[in-house]
Amino acid sequence: MPNIVLVDAARTPFCMSGTHYKNLMAYDLMRGAMIELVSRTNLPKDALDHVAVGTVVQEAQTSNIAREALLTAGFSDKVPAHTVTMACISANQAITSCMGLIATGQADTTIAGGVEFLSDVPIRLSRGLRQKLMDMAKIKSAGGKITSLASLKLKDIGLEPLGVSEFSSGETMGHSADRLTSAFKVSRNEQDSYSIRSHTLAAKATKEGNLSDLFPFQVPGTTNVVSADNGIRVSTPEQMAKLRPAFVRPYGTVTAANSSFLTDGASAALIMSEEKALELGYKPKAYLRQFVYVSQDPREQLLLGPAYATPAVLKKAGLNLSDIDVFEFHEAFAGQILANLKALDSDWFAQKYMGRSTKVGVPQLEKFNLWGGSLSIGHPFGATGTRLVYHAAERLRKEDGKYALVAACAAGGQGHGIIVERYPSK
Repeated sequence: MPNIVLVDAARTPFCMSGTHYKNLMAYDLMRGAMIELVSRTNLPKDALDHVAVGTVVQEAQTSNIAREALLTAGFSDKVPAHTVTMACISANQAITSCMGLIATGQADTTIAGGVEFLSDVPIRLSRGLRQKLMDMAKIKSAGGKITSLASLKLKDIGLEPLGVSEFSSGETMGHSADRLTSAFKVSRNEQDSYSIRSHTLAAKATKEGNLSDLFPFQVPGTTNVVSADNGIRVSTPEQMAKLRPAFVRPYGTVTAANSSFLTDGASAALIMSEEKALELGYKPKAYLRQFVYVSQDPREQLLLGPAYATPAVLKKAGLNLSDIDVFEFHEAFAGQILANLKALDSDWFAQKYMGRSTKVGVPQLEKFNLWGGSLSIGHPFGATGTRLVYHAAERLRKEDGKYALVAACAAGGQGHGIIVERYPSK
């Protein structure tokens, strides 16, 4: 199996939905990220073998958005591309799909990324109205069409907004987060404090220029250049305490301020075999090593993917928790992060649910999400995984570490973990 490396990555600024990007389409953002990646790496466009892109809420006109972005970014129409969806770990799946192509000799040079555009989500006509319109399309005469339309029932005249609840349980992720924080006794104060930490660290990382995957993005059709993530807000405990529960009222502890927000954005990473990268003169940022996908009960343990993925990927890689210098965990909710950390630090949880005799152990906060995370930087569902992996690689370099562990939860009770190894400096 060849060594697989991350060469570089680029992402648009992550922006709150309904703001800077609201008049665009998702593929505008994905195309922009790919064009910037090519600009940063001077990638010969004829060297590209495959593209994989993650997304969750698909635009019907660009259902295989990987292909549409590839074509409009100027790549050859001979390059295959596919789109994957795995909720919040869609970009992670795009990355590991490309790793699989490289490992099996199907490709040497790939682009993996993701995009989400929640400023313009699809809203459908009611099912009854859709069926009636399809039936009418088969009728030739105007009179027949009128007769068919007259039979439409009042209840069928309406719209179906995008569902935000889990299909299997009917429960929103926010409700699940509230139940999880209750089960693990994560207080409102703990959640608010962690959220302030995330925003404070993201603001610091932005000021110090650490978020180098971000590039200034000129909004197509305008002169507006977006140069920073626009969801970072450093608040105070007093301000946080004023917010009402967002999901379980009046006693819930999950609020808008300690949750990730709806975000538009795109990311792209150049993933290659080490041999091909060196042949083209690149200095990779990191090796991409062992990875796992996990899944569990989508109701009671919807958001515990990192707790399950962490010991699984460590075992697969032959590493211990103490070997990890950098942790990058996806922050869906502050309470979700803290519940996962408490699960990892619990002998009871390890014995009851993991088949272990003792707890896994908890990552040190001094190594954990030091540039902020999804709570502050933003969370475009399909794009976050690429950001996590890039930040892990860059932090290894800046913090003189060797191994990073990236982990994330996803809808459906799924999770992902991957080991990133720093590329030698010599």
